[in-house]
Amino acid sequence: MTRRDYYEVLGVSREADADEIKKAYRKLAFEYHPDRNPDDAEAEAKFKEAAEAYEILRDPDKRGRYDRFGHDGVAGNGFSGFSSSEDIFSAFGDIFGEFFGFSQRRGPRPTQGADLRYNLKISFREAASGTTVDLTIPRHVRCDECGGTGADPDHPPETCRQCGGAGQVRQSQGFFQIAVTCPVCRGAGTIITHPCAKCRGEGKVRQERKLSVTIPPGVDDGNRLRLRGEGEAGEHGGPPGDLYVVIYVEQDKTFRRQGRDLYQTVDLSFVQASLGDKITVATLDDPETLTVPKGTQSGEVFRLRGLGLPQPGRQGKGDMLVEVRVLTPTRLNKRQEELLKEFAKLESEKPISKVKNLFKKAKDAAMGE
Repeated sequence: MTRRDYYEVLGVSREADADEIKKAYRKLAFEYHPDRNPDDAEAEAKFKEAAEAYEILRDPDKRGRYDRFGHDGVAGNGFSGFSSSEDIFSAFGDIFGEFFGFSQRRGPRPTQGADLRYNLKISFREAASGTTVDLTIPRHVRCDECGGTGADPDHPPETCRQCGGAGQVRQSQGFFQIAVTCPVCRGAGTIITHPCAKCRGEGKVRQERKLSVTIPPGVDDGNRLRLRGEGEAGEHGGPPGDLYVVIYVEQDKTFRRQGRDLYQTVDLSFVQASLGDKITVATLDDPETLTVPKGTQSGEVFRLRGLGLPQPGRQGKGDMLVEVRVLTPTRLNKRQEELLKEFAKLESEKPISKVKNLFKKAKDAAMGE
């Protein structure tokens, strides 16, 4: 009998990608599935024909040979068609599981363990410079006595007779077959007759794990550090989960943070603001000298470059921004009041030379207060 072209069987073009081919096969497999077409020889033949086409076209190597040499190119390469529907179910169990609720996989699937979270509070200075902290994390790990099986080492788990180790049993509903969790082994595929004495059949034991965690410089409030494989043990041989260390940074009395930049507020007397001065400001390291120019107004901000915070994964640092706050004196002696009155008078007359001279007198008076 002459075989039809595989692309024609699936109803796709020769340029179809893997997703198009899979989608076309799923549609035909659903349409001609034996449970939907009982005792229908024609539907069964089309079911097998579609499966054969998909087997060849889903494999890049087989598809390449078929494109070059036709059916002869894939003959004698370990595939001669499917002899029965069961062979098809065995080969493509993952696809049928998508829309019939079962697969040919035996036993439960390995799953990754749960992730853990640890809230870590650090000081502002520790966040700025980085630090190393020692943590003790309680978690479940795979039992080393039974290797995670939950069974006594001398009595390994037995294959469940109800489901044959599949963890699922099939039930018919009309022309569909659905799978439900095996009621005997509860999906495990095996029965533990003699539980492990150490883990009591759980396959996991609770254990405290000591970790040394490096906090990089520049971390911010709410940042998370991911430690792979430090979470809960996996199920059925799956890998462990991860540990997330969530950072909480305490506020600082001097500095405020905005991204990589630091802000601080310093107080100036009205004399310093008027005549200018050199003041000392705090930084994360040694104090720095800041030159305040004459006539500085309250609220002005001065930038000291490179004295801010680093950012993890990036080079350089932010800046230090210093906001000045000019204070109005609340206690004036008689001489200071006289000078201010004289200043007010001169200010209204605007003789520049006299004003400058008065500023000097005001500063000398302030120093002698």
